[in-house]
Amino acid sequence: MTLIKTSLLNAIAVVIKMLTLLGINKILAIYVGPAGYAALGQFQNAVQMITTFASGAINTGVTKYTAEYYEDEEKQRVVWRTAGTIAFVGSLVTGILVIIFSKPLAGLFLKDESYSGVFVWFAVTLVLFVFNTLLLAILNGKKEIHRYVVANIAGSLFALMVTSFMVIQYGLYGALVALAVYQSLSFFVTMLLCYKTSWFRFSYMIGGIDKKAAKNLAKYTAMALTSAVCVPLSHILVRNHLGETFGWEAAGYWEAMWRLSAAYLMLVTTTLSVYYLPRLSELKEPTAIRQEILQGYKVILPVAASCGLIIYLLRNFIIRVLFTDDFAEMEVLFTWQMVGDTLKIASWLLGFILAAKALFGLYIVSEILFTLLFFFLTYFLSESFGIESVSIAHSINYLCHLLFMLFALRHKNII
Repeated sequence: MTLIKTSLLNAIAVVIKMLTLLGINKILAIYVGPAGYAALGQFQNAVQMITTFASGAINTGVTKYTAEYYEDEEKQRVVWRTAGTIAFVGSLVTGILVIIFSKPLAGLFLKDESYSGVFVWFAVTLVLFVFNTLLLAILNGKKEIHRYVVANIAGSLFALMVTSFMVIQYGLYGALVALAVYQSLSFFVTMLLCYKTSWFRFSYMIGGIDKKAAKNLAKYTAMALTSAVCVPLSHILVRNHLGETFGWEAAGYWEAMWRLSAAYLMLVTTTLSVYYLPRLSELKEPTAIRQEILQGYKVILPVAASCGLIIYLLRNFIIRVLFTDDFAEMEVLFTWQMVGDTLKIASWLLGFILAAKALFGLYIVSEILFTLLFFFLTYFLSESFGIESVSIAHSINYLCHLLFMLFALRHKNII
């Protein structure tokens, strides 16, 4: 499966997901407004952290070792059983804890304990949420791109239907519940797609924990848990800082900007996950790795930069069409956000080598360093640049990340 072919197949799912996300964004903009966007961002970050802990943070490792053991199905099954057992136990225990502490969690993340029911909904469906992502990781590692695409399309359609209904009927509370459960509903489609393959059996997903497989997956657990804590936590801190300094509407403007970036960069970031992680896991020689990365810079980086330029030129039109007039003040965020997004993709092309080669020490150091840098840059630039400081910080942070990746990988003779 080549980069071009993978990108084209993946583009089908991404275009549908982008359209559904943009539709959801419009509905949210109308029914919850900028302040509601900030609350959704806080809850989404909470979901990211909790699901990563619940799953044992092994999905990236599952993709890597499924791809690496492509000629040995028995080794693949050992990895799946180990990962599935960890995910099952972790999601049950975490779900119970989330139900017990639902009120404190609602107070911490949403500043209102009356939203505790949202966390209960999330906890009840958590095991399905976790196994959906695990099955997607297996499909990715097996290079079952067609099934992977169909599963992602199903997830996008569930997101649109569930969110639209819940937001229109119940406002912000409905939006939060939809965010909590829609990926869990996607599990049934993903499971059916896996069941129809010749290589899948339910017995392969639960069983004894293999010590060697668990040790290998533990490296990815360390990496994923670091990301699960650092990235959402930095976003929560940034959002709180913007809300307390410039008002919660300002925090909502940044959340809307971030969601827009995530939507248009989705084609690039998902292609990196679907193609580069399995591919780089297979490659051993620095020359081959270097050639694969250079191909990415030739194909992916110009696409990301071109999309960023188009979005910048159409920024006022995009705000009116995708959001509402209440979001007009987010226009100041576009310039530096688009620059930062391009630098982000340039650095992520190199960052995927860390995951593919299990360089967990370097990965953890870079995650902690650059999530802290993003927050502190935002904090110290706020007085001089106002709300625009968060986009400027985004650009500076990823420029530093790119330079760090180049230096570190050259130092280790990997590229």
